[in-house]
This record gives sequence, structure tokens and C-alpha cells, in this order.
Amino acid sequence: MTAPLKHSDAVIVDVALGTRAYDIVIGRDVLASLGARIADLRPGARTAIVTDRNVAIHWLEKTEASLSAAGIASSRIIVAEGEGSKTYAGLEQVSEALIKARIERNDLVIALGGGVVGDLAGFAAAILRRGVDLVQVPTSLLAQVDSSVGGKTGINSPQGKNLLGAFHQPVLVIADTAVLDTLPPRQFRAGYAEVAKYGVLGDEAFFTWLENNRADIFKGGAAREHAIATSCRAKAAIVSRDERETGERALLNLGHTFGHALEAATGFSDRLFHGEGVAI
Repeated sequence: MTAPLKHSDAVIVDVALGTRAYDIVIGRDVLASLGARIADLRPGARTAIVTDRNVAIHWLEKTEASLSAAGIASSRIIVAEGEGSKTYAGLEQVSEALIKARIERNDLVIALGGGVVGDLAGFAAAILRRGVDLVQVPTSLLAQVDSSVGGKTGINSPQGKNLLGAFHQPVLVIADTAVLDTLPPRQFRAGYAEVAKYGVLGDEAFFTWLENNRADIFKGGAAREHAIATSCRAKAAIVSRDERETGERALLNLGHTFGHALEAATGFSDRLFHGEGVAI
């Protein structure tokens, strides 16, 4: 296992999918580089930022400032926080707002938020004009190590979780570990279940390291960045070999089958967060 990252380092993890390969940029304060990276990736593109009300309070203006500094036009779409937005109505709200913002095929949808926002915005991007490119800016631990990587997008149905969706890989992921400083402790703990999952799946050394460094991971800094980078490398490796979940990628569903059933039983409410269901 590699040594933990230095606090100031930004790490880039490659998701090797041929012509659709993309980078996961991990580090403290890397959100400030979003505009410059998009300008290099897609010169002249306009953007629409999809976020929720809680994330908007802390990170929307900083995101817009980064885009503005790079000369990138942006609009904002704000949805209610929580699984209640991953519905037909939520998809309609975001899709109609993207159309009104005149987002075209050469433009970008930016998902600024946790797993709900990433799934919802990603699905809307996948179906808008038969596919608009997506940038994931995950703001929860769970989203940084799991849902923002791999291209799964979707919404819930009354009959179950994530029954409607599409594989739509992002063109860039920006995982700023500093944004986790504003995450409620319960949300951070829920995301930690997904981190531990990668150790359970076959990296005994990583699992042992997690046991020994849990307190430092929760505090932030180098240990947190190392945990996120190691998790992303593990998922990226599996996704690059089995993008469409025809075999090996099913391992990443460890804990999810019963977890989704428990989430459905609690009405997809904050009585049970996704990561808590996975942990159970």
C-alpha cells in the first residue's frame, strides 16, 4: 500500500474507459480549479449547475466563482435535499430547467452535491438532447468514493430504488476533500461504510489501515485524502474492466441489495441514509 498523501497534494485517478476515459481529481481545495479544468476540457461550453439547498449555502458561490474566473457561463438549478428529489417530479424539474437554460449537446451539466444530486443530474444529462456531458462535483463522502464514479445515474420508483436510470459516464470528477468539513457527522459516518467496503472486497491492508486511522480520517487532512484516493482507485479499476456490471462490478453492490430494501421500507427518508443501509 502506498503511503498516505501529503495534505496539500492533489491526486488524479484515471478511469480507463478508452475514448471515454476521465480523471478523478482528489485533494483539498481542488474545487477552485474546476473552471480552469473545464476550460481546458471543453472550450466555449456553457454550464448548468444542479445542486440542493443545503449544498448551495456552502459551495454554490465558490463553484460559480471558479467558473466565472475561467470565463465560463453558468446557470443554477436548485432542488430540495434528500431522496425525495430522486423522483419523476424531480427529474421533470431538472430537465425542464436545463431546457430553459438552453443547455445544448456541446455544453455541460455540473452535479454539485451528494449521491442524490449526482444521480438525478446525471440521469437528466443522459436524456437531455440524447446525451449532454456531465461533470461530477461530489460533496459527500459517499458520493466521492462511490456514486460519482462509474456512470450509474437514475431515480427511484414507488416500486424500488434506482429502477429508472442510465449509464452515463462523467467527463470529469472533482472530489474536494475540504467540502466534507461541512458534512454533518451522521452523513460522514454513512459514507464511511462505502470506504470500508473496498477493504472488505479484498484489500486487507487497506481495511487494517482504516481501523487504525479512523479518527484521523474523520478529522480530515492526509488520512482522509488517502482513504478517498484508495477507494476511488479500487472502484476505477473494477469499472474499467466491467463498465456495464455484467460480472465483476456486481461486487461493488456488497450490502446494497438489503440496503435498498431497507431504504424502501423507510420510505426513502432520512430515517435511514443509503450508507447506513449498506452498513447494516
